[in-house]
Amino acid sequence: MASFFSKLFGFSGGSEKEAQPAAGKTETYADCLIRATPMREGSQYRLAGSIEKTMPDGATKVRSFIRADLFTAEQDAIDSALRKGRQIIDEQRATLFSDDAQSRSV
Repeated sequence: MASFFSKLFGFSGGSEKEAQPAAGKTETYADCLIRATPMREGSQYRLAGSIEKTMPDGATKVRSFIRADLFTAEQDAIDSALRKGRQIIDEQRATLFSDDAQSRSV
C-alpha cells in the first residue's frame, strides 16, 4: 500500500532514474545551432534544448533552456524545443551571446 502512495505522489525513494536526455534533433537558424534534447521523465518528455553559436574568435558559446512543458510524444517535445529555440533567438538576438559566459541557462 505504501508503494502505491509513493508512486502516486512521486516519492519513489530513488528507485527510478532522474530525468534523462532523450535523442534529439538539430536545426540551423540565424547563424545559430538549435539542439533539441528533450528530457525523459517517466513516460513523458520535458521540453529542453540548447542554442550554440561559433564566435568570430572560434569559441563556441552555448545557451541552454529547460521549460516546464511535458509531452507524451518525443517528437512533440523535439518540435516544441526547436520552436522555443527560434523564439529565444528572435527575442534576445542582440543580448543572447553578448556576455563573456561560455555557457549559461536562458
